Amino acid sequence: MFIHSLSRCLRTSSNSCLSIEIKRALSNGSFVRQLFEQTTSTYTYIIGDAKSRNALIIDPVITTVARDVQIIKQLGLHLRYAINTHVHADHITGSGRLKTLIPECRSVISKSSGAKADIYIENGDEIVIGDKNQGLILECRSTPGHTNGCMSFVWHNGSSVFTGDCLLIRGCGRTDFQQGSADTLYTSIHQHIFTLPDHFTVYPGHDYTGQTTSTVGEEKRHNTRLTKSRQDFTQFMKELKLSYPLQIDKAVPANMICGVLPES
Repeated sequence: MFIHSLSRCLRTSSNSCLSIEIKRALSNGSFVRQLFEQTTSTYTYIIGDAKSRNALIIDPVITTVARDVQIIKQLGLHLRYAINTHVHADHITGSGRLKTLIPECRSVISKSSGAKADIYIENGDEIVIGDKNQGLILECRSTPGHTNGCMSFVWHNGSSVFTGDCLLIRGCGRTDFQQGSADTLYTSIHQHIFTLPDHFTVYPGHDYTGQTTSTVGEEKRHNTRLTKSRQDFTQFMKELKLSYPLQIDKAVPANMICGVLPES
């Protein structure tokens, strides 16, 4: 179930109350499974609600769909949504193939991305799996800058944020193509991610150094890119000399149509 256009009011709680909320989420059976695709160092996330057995997947990769489907079946889950944080340039999304293999699964992407999907989301929307009162809720936060359609997803009861290519561990997404803007990215991270509580776990879209997760507090203190001033950050990003993504010419056209390979 989707609940659209809701402005989320964050409740202020003591650390003990937050611990209770986290334990309740885990005791209710909600969980995150982090999966890795080696060629592009991409993280895929399966998030499940144990009571309803409903699940969603974030940033599936076409080459690892078989693995993902096997895990979903082994865990007895019902995949409801295949969500992309943005239109990827380094790999082809597995959303289209997942929809073929699991017909009840619907694809999801930001409306601002301009890409094809079954469901379009905007800032402030919520994604709900399971019972709307007791199920798992992800808040959608628009975090453009890497691309104009980037979204991050906040699981408040699980004290987690899935940042895609916006915020990485001790880094961030590049801003030199696909409507990228260093100034916009700086705003997105500082206003929509760094305003979360410090203990929230950061689940990134990629990692190239063998790390898996971080926290909001760690990145606020130790991310050498984001601790810079806005001016220094934009200059730093401008001066990066990054190679052209190997799969961009194939990946972007396919990802604009839900990962369906265009016919030659």
